[in-house]
Amino acid sequence: MQAQFELSQPPADGISSVNFANGNDTLLATSWDGSARLYDVNRNAMLIKFDQKKPMLDGAFSLDDTKGFAGGLDGKLYMMDFKGGKESQLGSHSKTIKCVEYCESTGQIISGGWDAQLKLWDPRAQDPLAGSCELKGSIYSMSVSASRVVVATKGRHVQIYDIRKMSEPEQDRLSSLQHQLRVVSCFPDGTGYAVGSCEGRIAIEYFDPSEEIQKKKYAFKCHRKNNNGVQTLYPVNALAFHPKYGTFASGGCDGMVSVWDGFAKKRVYKYPAFETSISSLAYNRTGTMLAIAQSYTFEQGEIEHPRDTIFIRNVSDAECKNKP
Repeated sequence: MQAQFELSQPPADGISSVNFANGNDTLLATSWDGSARLYDVNRNAMLIKFDQKKPMLDGAFSLDDTKGFAGGLDGKLYMMDFKGGKESQLGSHSKTIKCVEYCESTGQIISGGWDAQLKLWDPRAQDPLAGSCELKGSIYSMSVSASRVVVATKGRHVQIYDIRKMSEPEQDRLSSLQHQLRVVSCFPDGTGYAVGSCEGRIAIEYFDPSEEIQKKKYAFKCHRKNNNGVQTLYPVNALAFHPKYGTFASGGCDGMVSVWDGFAKKRVYKYPAFETSISSLAYNRTGTMLAIAQSYTFEQGEIEHPRDTIFIRNVSDAECKNKP
């Protein structure tokens, strides 16, 4: 078995998100080329491609993996039927949809946009819009844990909502990180989240507001390079938690992917450098595969850059298991 391979028929432009299915090893990838592509990773084959014409920025699976949801620059939320090959519009935002998540506990789709709106959708209902609220700024990243949704917004705010009670946030925090937040991801055990910023730093945070638990939070430097005494800081674009061990992978604009033990406060594994930025990461349901989107994220503007591609890493325990 190959340690790592490239998926065939990758997106033709920047890869904005990769997400594994809940019950099998199919992968949904969204792209700036306007497509949402479904892959059978085990056969290394693209199963279906939906072309929404405008750049797509995020996607998610339904619980049974028969449908997908995607949103992007045109502000429309699309529902894709993988079996029938048809797509329809579920709803919309007034500006770009940046984040799309599925909430298993409620069966709802959650979308977050640059219009600072967080919206809940029930695809089974005649009127699918099930709720909405306005946040403090444009939504940059979002993660769901049980009935909680954690949202990172403009101005370094992290707002935490109970999806069953959207009238006001359960918690409203100003991140300890001093620069723009890029990505947030919840712990598999539901006790907290990690958030990464454009300054090459990750913070580990906990939901429990008690003083005892809050003492555990911390931040650390990562995705940085030293060259002749000059340190370059690279944005953290992607975080993905291992479903079994609770360690997490981070990917940055330095083309590096590292795996961290957030509780032991140390690095578990560092992969060889990729050719350009890592835009998105995702583990499969068993933690035996890691999807790595190698895709330039234009942090240096319009320049010649390596191809956009998706690598699938067959993960060994040595690459993800907590070390004693």
